[in-house]
Amino acid sequence: MFRTEVQVAPADFQLALHDKVLTIGSCFAEVMGTRLRQNKADVLVNPFGTIFNPLSVCLLLQAAAGSPHDFASHLVQHQGIWYAYDLHSSLSSPSRDELLQQIADRLHHTRLYLQEAKLLVITLGTAVAYKLQEGGKVVANCHKLPASNFTRVLLHTDEMRQAFAQTQALLRRINPELNILLTVSPVRHIKETLATNSVSKATLRVLCHEAEQQHAHVHYFPAFEIMLDDLRDYRFYKPDMLHPTEVAEEYIWQKFVAAYYTPDFQAFQEVWQKMKRAVAHRPFHPASEAHQAFLRSTLQQLSRLREQYKIETAEEEQLLRDQLL
Repeated sequence: MFRTEVQVAPADFQLALHDKVLTIGSCFAEVMGTRLRQNKADVLVNPFGTIFNPLSVCLLLQAAAGSPHDFASHLVQHQGIWYAYDLHSSLSSPSRDELLQQIADRLHHTRLYLQEAKLLVITLGTAVAYKLQEGGKVVANCHKLPASNFTRVLLHTDEMRQAFAQTQALLRRINPELNILLTVSPVRHIKETLATNSVSKATLRVLCHEAEQQHAHVHYFPAFEIMLDDLRDYRFYKPDMLHPTEVAEEYIWQKFVAAYYTPDFQAFQEVWQKMKRAVAHRPFHPASEAHQAFLRSTLQQLSRLREQYKIETAEEEQLLRDQLL
């Protein structure tokens, strides 16, 4: 057998279709969160944009949980646009006040979600961070400002450990039933050199291991190990040789679902995938009676699924109706 398969045991908690899940962290959190959304799970995906380092992730979660933080003093204007050092560049605005309102709205929405969520997925990207030369604050994003404004640092395990301990305590205070699932992104950060990337990933893996050992509600999903050990072949990487292909993402996704979701959700997923293929179908002759009948039949099936599973299907239904003559 020319393969080393990573086995993921079923968790002691199981998620259903309508259980709330929040993902936060690196681009891998975006990938898994988007797949959950595509499969009609109740999910909030990276509400503050892509965040790579653990200290910034913890700061945002603490702020969402109610810990005071002065975001206004950590804004910067660049080429007429205001950015927040604590958030991704996708949250920006020509207006300083508008940006602060965006941040307040995201924090409020995230807090409400965290209070009801059954699972929080945190994907850690790198332990390499950037600090402002002036003041020494760790930033979540440099927003393409001059490199001379920042100092690159490798975060120490102790400071990450302390930040996570404070974060999980705050989160459990607002939601005692919350489970936390830690993952390490399998994407290599070669800009920091492969040698530094190895140290960074190892540090993050130690952090996850210790947290899992110390807290019953903290778990670890081995996306990193699946990609590097199970899928250890360049055919599972995109042309940049760093990011997983869709095939690899699908494989990791199926491992995730099998470990953390109920058999009912898995059965629904199979049904929904068939429906997605039906909605995406594009015929050679869209005006034919056969295709028009297919559209009407698919709409009826969507309606039944909507009622049976209590899911939102307005987008899919509109795509079908737009093709009716």
